[in-house]
Amino acid sequence: MRRRAPPVDEIRGTANGTAPVPLSVLDLVTVGSGRTATDALRTSVDIARLAERRGFHRHWVAEHHSMPGVASSSPAVILAHLAAHTERIRLGSGGVMLPNHAPLVIAEQFGTLEALAPGRIDLGLGRAPGTDGATAAALRRTDRLGSSLPEARGEGADEFPQQLAELTRFLDDDFPDGHPYARIHAVPGPVQGPSARPPIWLLGSSGFSARLAGVLGLPFAFAHHFSAQNTVPALDLYRDSFRPSRILDAPYAVIGVSALASDDEREARRQVLTGALSMVRLRTGRPGLIPTPDEAAAYEFSAIEREFVDSWLSNVIHGTPDAVRTGLDDLQKRTGADELMITGNAHGGDARLRSYELIADAYDLPGGLVHS
Repeated sequence: MRRRAPPVDEIRGTANGTAPVPLSVLDLVTVGSGRTATDALRTSVDIARLAERRGFHRHWVAEHHSMPGVASSSPAVILAHLAAHTERIRLGSGGVMLPNHAPLVIAEQFGTLEALAPGRIDLGLGRAPGTDGATAAALRRTDRLGSSLPEARGEGADEFPQQLAELTRFLDDDFPDGHPYARIHAVPGPVQGPSARPPIWLLGSSGFSARLAGVLGLPFAFAHHFSAQNTVPALDLYRDSFRPSRILDAPYAVIGVSALASDDEREARRQVLTGALSMVRLRTGRPGLIPTPDEAAAYEFSAIEREFVDSWLSNVIHGTPDAVRTGLDDLQKRTGADELMITGNAHGGDARLRSYELIADAYDLPGGLVHS
């Protein structure tokens, strides 16, 4: 297979069709009731192929653990699989939860991905565990999470800036002489000769990573889909604190947004309710597979649960393609986001695929079916 030349700018995308900014995909690799992880991963391949054909800029997968309804515990493995089934679309982590891993391991994994798909890999990093505290402790083989004690250094999110600096040096192979890691090399990597490396993105749902991304001159991705009240303040903080770097001369902010389009408005509502019920169960310690639309429709929400669902769904753009397009346009204007990364959560893969196709049609993205 002939490799295409990487784009000149690996950060900024190009808006296609009538979209106000580049559109991308955030894939949570959700597993619905009655389906399997194999089904979910096959859907991810189908979505990546559709996104590439229709001119979406990138396709990211997120790290989650101990969640039956999410099959994305190993982003690097999934990205390697997606790279084998696509040719052009950028692929990345949205994100890898850095405190869960040794920085050298991440440098090796993403160096390998860059070698497999040159010029197409993004390394998005978060500082949350992507799971509950007990699972995080199992991942990190420690019970000292977030402690400020000296013996707990590196175990919690408080050490994220130091972990990020270490990871960056492994990727660039530039530890100074005398450093304990000066003779350790991430392979594949620069020690083998001139090579590119994936651009680093910082991810967040509050102000910490927004400020850090700004100070370091890195691109920033904000989780609007589950922290909508913090979106504008975080983006303002990112832009206000931004310092130009060799990576970026100006801020570049992506927001993750939950959106689902359907041919029928009522069906869209049925589909997004499955995600809302799934979140209710997760927040109340009962995580499971994504329920079917019928199961969600029949569920009797308590008053407190109904309040949560109403609040959750108020930040999910859903309905007909025109309604979703209007909602995305309004959100982009309100936030000034440089790119919209759409996650379409539903019980089944068919609904998710149809949603991305309809959104692409609504914006006249290339690669659609020609109707006579």
